Amino acid sequence: MQSFRTELENPVVEQEIIELERKIREFQAGQIPEEKFRSLRLARGVYGQSQAGVQMVRIKLPFGRVTFRQILKIADIADEYGSGNLHLTTRQDIQIHYVSLDKTPELWAKLAEDDITLREACGNTVRNITASPTAGIDPDEPFDVSPYAQATFEYFLRNPICAEMGRKFKIAFSSSDKDTAYSYVHDFGFIPKVRLENGSEVRGFKVMMGGGLGAQPMLAYEVNDFLPEDDLIPYIEATLRIFDRHGERNNRNKARFKYLVQSKGLDEVLRLIEEEKTAIKSKTFKINRESIVQAQIPGTPSERETPVDEAAFSLWKSTNVFEQKQKGYHGVFVKVLTGDIPTDKARTLVAGLKGYIADDIRITQDQNLLFKFVREEALPHIYNLLHSLGYAKAGYNSTSDVTTCPGTDTCNLGISNSTEMARVLESYIHEFHTDFVKETDLKIKISGCMNSCGQHGLAHIGFHGSSSKVGGKVVPAAQVMLGGGTVGNGLGRVAERITKVPTKRVLQVVDVLLTDFKRNREQEENFHAYYDRQTKDYFYQLLKPLADTSNLTDEEYVDWGHEGTFSTAIGVGECAGVIIDLVATLLLEAEEKLEWAKLAIEKEQWADGIYHTYSSFVWTAKALLLDKGVSSRTQALVIEDFDKHYVQEGIFNFPSTFSDRVLQINKYEPSKEFAETYLIQATAFYLEAREKRQVS
Repeated sequence: MQSFRTELENPVVEQEIIELERKIREFQAGQIPEEKFRSLRLARGVYGQSQAGVQMVRIKLPFGRVTFRQILKIADIADEYGSGNLHLTTRQDIQIHYVSLDKTPELWAKLAEDDITLREACGNTVRNITASPTAGIDPDEPFDVSPYAQATFEYFLRNPICAEMGRKFKIAFSSSDKDTAYSYVHDFGFIPKVRLENGSEVRGFKVMMGGGLGAQPMLAYEVNDFLPEDDLIPYIEATLRIFDRHGERNNRNKARFKYLVQSKGLDEVLRLIEEEKTAIKSKTFKINRESIVQAQIPGTPSERETPVDEAAFSLWKSTNVFEQKQKGYHGVFVKVLTGDIPTDKARTLVAGLKGYIADDIRITQDQNLLFKFVREEALPHIYNLLHSLGYAKAGYNSTSDVTTCPGTDTCNLGISNSTEMARVLESYIHEFHTDFVKETDLKIKISGCMNSCGQHGLAHIGFHGSSSKVGGKVVPAAQVMLGGGTVGNGLGRVAERITKVPTKRVLQVVDVLLTDFKRNREQEENFHAYYDRQTKDYFYQLLKPLADTSNLTDEEYVDWGHEGTFSTAIGVGECAGVIIDLVATLLLEAEEKLEWAKLAIEKEQWADGIYHTYSSFVWTAKALLLDKGVSSRTQALVIEDFDKHYVQEGIFNFPSTFSDRVLQINKYEPSKEFAETYLIQATAFYLEAREKRQVS
């Protein structure tokens, strides 16, 4: 690997890139264990693919906002280092596939030139902060949540309290009670509210906590009907500290925040959060409401074009265009099939959009795009441009707009080819169920496995990849889920498992369900009401013939988009990083955290220095416990177990207990005196621990 150096305006980013390059060299030289390196690269947005020797790079775009210049830069990067394709994700990121590991530092440096980061796009961190794509232009919004999402992104990026948690943590901001950012299935979901106090409007948020999708979806709890805006960041900070300390770290299947709420109980988690507020960095945090600078609004086009297809334009306008809260302007949604945009089309798109839309494009949670501040006179030009690129399909956010993850195309965990299934379904609905192109209360979503990256758990009709064994042969299958979706204002529904069918029968499943719904629904009845009235068993009986595998054809042993016989070659998933249980590595990390603590204290960043010090205490204790074969599930148990196995046995001595010493972390407000004292104590503990291990 050739050494790569860069000069960036941001010295922190420059140092991170240089550090990544160094770690890659050390890993390739066998100096860093594979598990440790995997965790390190995930936190830098570098994710393994199902194809050996290449990586997926995830670009973190807060609330899906991207400019013309950034799209062009990402397109250049995708051509130079990847497969020449931009993949839009359900968390409003952009992914580039087939990237060589050696090239990732260079790639990151070039992206950083245009203020684009990979940092903490993957791994056990706070993931991309998502928000309703319509934020800022939504006619129903009490206020624009974009500045709040941006502030949350900036505050927790590179923050020591959430850099190495047991699992990922997801936060979403909806723009209105319609809850288009799905607050009800997030670790934290926020819905904007306004109150009148003493004649003045006060901003705040309804707070949803402890939700999540994955293999075991759980709905979030409402924990506050009005959290004042200045309390937003402090509340998240206190919660993340609790999750870091008490969250599961051994069994990754139980390591999400929703399981902590489930195991301890909501009341206990809320009590711990309140107790933690003494020690947080920011007791209040004023959000800069002007932090999102509005892009220049385009002028009126000099000439009005004629749509290439008047009838199709009219339908497209009725389903994909809406009036903004800013009078005279429109938002335009663009359907992007499976979220994939080839780079040549991305460049043509940007060139054709300049002067017709604001330079502020949003990626949506359903893998589409939103253009802002489009004048009525510009709509024909926008339509013609999209038509020329194959992106002018009507039916945004309708039954015909199918959401999907990459599935077996690139993902280690993919079981079935969800992307090809989505393409076939969309085409089928447009051809045979045209009345559903305008139906926005019935959504279809597909995931290649049970982990719900394609959001199947919150779909009215959802599918996730699976398999069945029939006559000694493996059949690609799809688990059918029904009845999920958004209700509004923090309420939602998780889809229920109905039955499993061969994947080649999903067209028949959708056909049967849509036909039955049209034929038997009561007047104005939506799918949720229809599903509840008919009951789960009704749909099981309805689909039972399609689940019968006694009459399989040869074609049904082959997955969508494939020619060969199906096999379930599932790799090691990296969605949430890994657990590192190597004693020497943990001690090295503990020493590194002491160095970070010193640097933070030198910069008078007392809270950060204290948290790095706390982490060093825990990492050192965990290393020694592992030396005795004790694997503690949480940081809180590491502290407790160290007292049991080392202090009570007289191997280490403290004025009272190890627990009392370490848990000073939440007893004092951040200050110079406490930060320096705490660091001295942790350094002494680390040195003693290293000496005792060397002697033993």
